[in-house]
Amino acid sequence: MLKNIPNALTIVRFLLIPPIVYYILTGQYIAGFIVLTISGLTDILDGCIARKFNFITNFGKLVDPLADKATQICVLASLTFKGIIPLWILLIVFLKEILMVAGASFLYGKKLVVSSRWYGKLATVLFYVAIVASLFIEYWNTSVNPNAPLFGFDDYIYYLAILTTIFSLIMYFRQFYQQGYLKKENLKIEDSDNSNKKTK
Repeated sequence: MLKNIPNALTIVRFLLIPPIVYYILTGQYIAGFIVLTISGLTDILDGCIARKFNFITNFGKLVDPLADKATQICVLASLTFKGIIPLWILLIVFLKEILMVAGASFLYGKKLVVSSRWYGKLATVLFYVAIVASLFIEYWNTSVNPNAPLFGFDDYIYYLAILTTIFSLIMYFRQFYQQGYLKKENLKIEDSDNSNKKTK
């Protein structure tokens, strides 16, 4: 029962996505920030619990990064819809995540699970910081002091996050290759298993 706590917290992150999107789209930026922070805390908490008590599962390795990606994409899409960030940022992140999900799904089908690395987490953290900065700037410019708008310093954080995202994508594919995930013998694991089942 206790072993499922990290996975339950991951599911909670998925459930928190709709409220975050709703608050951003309706201009309730502080409420959006609060729910987004709760989501981030559950991410940290489930990771700490899983590592400390060795509750690490293949389900968690696969779904935990998906929760990060889903939250990130949905929040960025909301900010794009509101005109707070440019569309190209969303497109780059979306393309990167599609490639990562496709690669992870392919490897999972071959009975190989690749957990997230520090560079992937760093990209997620940088995007979180950039998103929080965007929410704060937008709140200030629309509710606190519209006559003295803040400079859009969040743009530079997004640029850094994008560079880290591209770096993480390169490193993941490099990792796949170096550890043999893309070698012919590993790619044939599933085919060999299916052949063995047919002969039994």
